[in-house]
Amino acid sequence: MSINFEKALGPAERALIYRSQRAEILSNNIANADTPNFKARDLDFSTVLASQAKETPATPFSLKTTNVKHIIGQASASDIYGGALLYSTPAQPAVDQNTVGQQVEIAKHTENGIRFDAAFTRLNGAFKGLLKALRED
Repeated sequence: MSINFEKALGPAERALIYRSQRAEILSNNIANADTPNFKARDLDFSTVLASQAKETPATPFSLKTTNVKHIIGQASASDIYGGALLYSTPAQPAVDQNTVGQQVEIAKHTENGIRFDAAFTRLNGAFKGLLKALRED
């Protein structure tokens, strides 16, 4: 009897990937809090969820290199989530047109970190369940 890892780990794995990508976006917002004309971004969870529900298992992404000296790396959140990556609306306009509310972004980053830990715990539980199933056979 074979084990289907996509069925066993799929939702937990995708949640972990989503949370890590969102942490990247929120960290970028915080790092650019003092950059004039910087526009804060965030992921729309409902759009990401809808797109994940339509797709079959996640496919690997690759970056386009236009020069042989380019380093091949992982896709960024904007490459992966495209339409779900939206601009944040500031609570108070800034003179330099920056839309980052630093305290708001830090709060979002903290909440995302907590949810990342929960997703990791869920993935860890899925692996423990698989190990238990393997040992019983």
